Amino acid sequence: MYKLFFNLVFKRLDPEKAHHMAFFWIRLASSVPGLRSLVAAVLAPRDPKLRVKALGLDLPGPFGLAAGFDKNAVGIDGLTMLGFDYVEIGTVTAQAQPGNPTPRLFRLVEDRALINRMGFNNEGSAAVAARLAARPKSSTSVVGVNIGKTKVVPEAEAVGDYVTSTARLARHADYFVVNVSSPNTPGLRNLQAVDQLRPLLSAVRSTLDDEATGHVPLLVKIAPDLADADVDAVADLALELGLDGIIATNTTIGREGLRADAAKVEAAGAGGLSGAPLKARSLEVLRRLHARTEGRLTLVSVGGIETAEDAWQRILAGATLVQGYSAFIYEGPFWCRRIHKGLSALLAASPHATLGDAVGAAVRH
Repeated sequence: MYKLFFNLVFKRLDPEKAHHMAFFWIRLASSVPGLRSLVAAVLAPRDPKLRVKALGLDLPGPFGLAAGFDKNAVGIDGLTMLGFDYVEIGTVTAQAQPGNPTPRLFRLVEDRALINRMGFNNEGSAAVAARLAARPKSSTSVVGVNIGKTKVVPEAEAVGDYVTSTARLARHADYFVVNVSSPNTPGLRNLQAVDQLRPLLSAVRSTLDDEATGHVPLLVKIAPDLADADVDAVADLALELGLDGIIATNTTIGREGLRADAAKVEAAGAGGLSGAPLKARSLEVLRRLHARTEGRLTLVSVGGIETAEDAWQRILAGATLVQGYSAFIYEGPFWCRRIHKGLSALLAASPHATLGDAVGAAVRH
């Protein structure tokens, strides 16, 4: 049913307009208490065997929505209603910014992929912090906060920019993510170099400790385009600084192996490619991180996850948590339900009693 609707309606709309339309209906449904409960009962079945303890949190399952969908924390409970076990909002910057000129979001339907050059369009960390502070105390949604650099801030002043956002948002996050891997903010990926990343992560960690009421887990999100030696260097730094985890991976600037017409890909222009084409590299980076960190960090795998089998493969390769985004566009509102049911079946058919037991099992054996 959704695929028919996608082909007849969404596919004909500008991708960004389609996103805003779909997100509006999600938020509207979640604003009606009775309807929200009904939708959640259908789309968010909870198998107790899928519960996961990670980052000091007790999560109903391992499958979360990656940053980028809800940039301004406007629809967290609606997304939880659809079955996401946790929602990562952002990327949020210290200053509000409009992002790059439109059009800036493109579908590659043949590849089940997206190209975006959104440019961290968001309302700024002060506005997002106020919105998170106003959320009902009764909400049980788990919220990650993903922060990035304001575009107009020079690279030399990046640490202060991140610290500003951290101070504003620290008390409202279940976990915190430093994004230094988007290809759409000039110079941002330079911050992945260890000599620049060390003072940045140290400053964010110190600010979280000062501003939050308890320990807020801190993770760093890295690009799939890092060389293997640089992946190792980031892993070593995360261990050195006592980070809680790494999210791998963000979008790629690569365009290899696409099925879409080359002229169509070229017309889309620059930006980060996400979706199915990232599957192999994201898994490769995950395996490398798991081997390097030897289970001492929580690894969150994202990039090309479409099915329960994809998620299960990442768990076996060392991911405690997994995230998706691009496939949500192509799979629709029943996507989380299919992921959860599939994971339940895969776990039941495995020799593992819990998902925690399955983490890294393929590597151990």
